[in-house]
Amino acid sequence: QVFTVSDDAPAGPVRGETAPGFLVGVLEGFYGREWSHQTRLAYANYLADAGFNACLYAPKGDAVLRRQWRDTWAAPQHAQMAALAGTYRQRGLHWGVGLSPMELYRSYGALEREQLQHKVCYLADLGISLLAILFDDMPGDIEDLAERQAEIISDVVQWVPGLRILMCPTYYSHAPVLQRFFGDMPANYWSDLGAALPAGVDIFWTGNEVCSESISAADIRQINAAFGRPVCLWDNYPVNDGAKRSNFLYLQALSDREPELGQLLTGHFCNPMNQALLSLPALVGLAQLYALRPGLDESVLRDVLGERTLDHLHQHAEEFAQSGLSGMGEERCRELALLYRSLPGQAAAEVAGWLAGDYAFDPACLTD
Repeated sequence: QVFTVSDDAPAGPVRGETAPGFLVGVLEGFYGREWSHQTRLAYANYLADAGFNACLYAPKGDAVLRRQWRDTWAAPQHAQMAALAGTYRQRGLHWGVGLSPMELYRSYGALEREQLQHKVCYLADLGISLLAILFDDMPGDIEDLAERQAEIISDVVQWVPGLRILMCPTYYSHAPVLQRFFGDMPANYWSDLGAALPAGVDIFWTGNEVCSESISAADIRQINAAFGRPVCLWDNYPVNDGAKRSNFLYLQALSDREPELGQLLTGHFCNPMNQALLSLPALVGLAQLYALRPGLDESVLRDVLGERTLDHLHQHAEEFAQSGLSGMGEERCRELALLYRSLPGQAAAEVAGWLAGDYAFDPACLTD
């Protein structure tokens, strides 16, 4: 079965052992086509039913959270955000927002500080319990980058003392691509940042790579030592928003993460695909890793994805993940698109749309 992880856990800690206050859930942090409001509302039930406890809203396409971070949402979208906060709270889930104040650390004077305080309090008034300040995918070749970012986070902690604060550093992986695109990482960036941030602030980390195929306890011990505190995993699986990964659908359950991670991290979030319902099989693996709900298996997917759709996904999951759109070719994609269009439900529509190129990567999404 494609979506079922093995019951044979690696030698070591029992599945489900986690540190106190451990957050586990979904971080909507991808580029490109966004989820609908109704899908986000429905996800509160999906996550709660599987035993997750957290969700972060931080799509790269929401300009009010990035380039236009000083602005506020128009009334209809603000109402939607408040509705999301209320819905997740009712299901017993932590829900929050990821704010990316673009390159604020380059100029953080009295005016900018006032603007940030206004925006942070505006977000807190939604009724959120989590607030993430994200400095990912921004230039970082500034000598005192860690100190500047820590100053910003310290102010946020002071302004909203009731919220759990998370932050993403500019260099959030060992991957050389980050320095190639965003400049050389300042010397001692990680250790300086870990020392300067207020206690209790979670630091996001994606693993040794931006999209890590595996993550071991040894990997996390190493980066925890570098920061001088435990990190929170921003797991870029099954996300498929880039020029390369948008060619594929990742339907296998999350795997190759060691159960011991739960004792070494402060939390574990998966960044899902642009296709919301098709991301659920991957999340079953995350729930199984931490034994969030005893006996959880793919049966939870049948009502949501549809039994016929799930059966077809079993047949095509490897082809979608290995060959992808380019490997299958136009004729095969058209054939499968017709098949999935004949099936009812949103999940089948997501597959058909992907096969038809509706989720094709648009480089313009990176120029926000």
